[in-house]
Amino acid sequence: VQLVESGGGLVQPGGSLRLSCAASGSIFNLNAMGWYRQAPGKQRELVADIYTGGTTNYADSVKGRFTISRDNAKNTVYLQMNSLKREDTADYVCKARVRTSRFGSWGDYWGQGTQVTVSS
Repeated sequence: VQLVESGGGLVQPGGSLRLSCAASGSIFNLNAMGWYRQAPGKQRELVADIYTGGTTNYADSVKGRFTISRDNAKNTVYLQMNSLKREDTADYVCKARVRTSRFGSWGDYWGQGTQVTVSS
C-alpha cells in the first residue's frame, strides 16, 4: 500500500493550501484516513481524520480553519487549510487504515510527508 501526498509549499500567513493524499496498492478495505503533522522539535500530532462514513475529528488548533474530506472512489483524502498561521508550519503526513484482504487484519500505512511552510 502506498500513500502519495501533494500540495505542500510556501504560503504567507492568512493564505490557503490544499493537501491531497492518494492511497494505492493492495487495498481491500480503507477505513480512517487522516493528516498528522510534525514541527521541528515537537511531537507528531493529529491534525484531522475522517472515517468512511464521513465522521471527522479535528485538533482544537485547526478547528474552523481546516477542512478534511475524502473521495472514497479514488481512495483519496484532502485537507483544505485556510487562514494559515506561522505555527502551522510542519511536515504534514498522511495516514490510512487499510485491510489488504477480506480476512486480513487492519494496518496503518503512512505517506512520506509534504512540507508546509507559513512565512512572510
